Amino acid sequence: MSAPGPIRRATPGTTEPAVARYALIAIALLFLALFLVLPLVVIFYEALAKGFKAYLEVLRSPELGTAVRTTLICVGIAVPLNVVFGLAAAWCITKFRFPGRSVLVTLIELPFSVSPVIAGLALVLIFGAEGWGGSWFVDHAPVIFSMPGMVLATVFITFPFVARELIPLMEAQGTEEEQAARVLGAGGWQTFFRVTLPNVKWALLYGVLLCTARALGEFGAVAVVAGGQVGQATLPLYVEQLYHERTNPQPALAAASLLAFTGIITLLAKTWLGRERGKVEKLTPDGDPARAP
Repeated sequence: MSAPGPIRRATPGTTEPAVARYALIAIALLFLALFLVLPLVVIFYEALAKGFKAYLEVLRSPELGTAVRTTLICVGIAVPLNVVFGLAAAWCITKFRFPGRSVLVTLIELPFSVSPVIAGLALVLIFGAEGWGGSWFVDHAPVIFSMPGMVLATVFITFPFVARELIPLMEAQGTEEEQAARVLGAGGWQTFFRVTLPNVKWALLYGVLLCTARALGEFGAVAVVAGGQVGQATLPLYVEQLYHERTNPQPALAAASLLAFTGIITLLAKTWLGRERGKVEKLTPDGDPARAP
C-alpha cells in the first residue's frame, strides 16, 4: 500500500479581507431591508393604523369578498390547467425526441419575455369586438371584460412555472425506470402514476406553489382584459382601484395586506419545499438523482 498523501487544508472561497466581506453583507442586508422588508412593514402598519376592529370591518366588506372570490376562481382554474399542461409538456420534451423540440421549449418560456400588458392586449385583439373573431365572441361567448378572459390571461402568464420545474429534473432522471416498468408489464398510466409521478412530486409541488403565487399577484394582463369593470376585479385590481380613489385608503391597504400575507406564506412554503426537495433530489456520486425510497 502506498502511504497516504499529505492532508490539504481547505482554502477559503474568497481572498478578500474580512472588512470587505462584512461590508458586502451589510450592503445586501440594507438593500433587502429598504426595498423588501420596509414596504411590507409599512403596509401592515398602515392597514392596522385605525385599529384591528376597523381592519376586520374592511375584510368583511362585500366588495373585498367579491374580489377575493374572483381571484380564487381564476387561480382555481388556471393552476390545475397549468399542472396538466406542465406534466404533459415535460413528459413530451424529456421522454421523446422529435422535430421542433427546442422550439417548444422556447415557446414555454415565452411569457417570461412578453410583458403581461402585451399578453392582455393580444387577447383583446383575438376575442374583442374588433378582433379576429369579430363580434361572434361578444354575442355568443363573451371573453373580454368577463371571467373567461381573466382566466385566460392568468393561464398565459403562469403556464411556464410547472413545466420549467419538471423538465430539468425529468431530463436528469432519464427513462430507465419507465422502460423497466414497461418491460415488467406496466401500462402507460400505471408507469406514469407509479414511477414518473412519485419521482417528480416535490418538483411538481414546487412548481404549483410558484404558479399559484404568480396567479394570485397577476395584474397587468388581467387589468387589460377586465377593463376596470365593476365586480370583475381580482384582488390586485381591487387594490389599485381603491387606492386611486384617494378618499379612504384603508380598504386598499387592508386588501394589500392580504396579498402581502399570502406572499409571506408562499415564501415560507417555498423554503420548506426547497429543503424537502433537496433531500430527495440530491445527486449521488455518479451524477444520477437519488430516488426517494
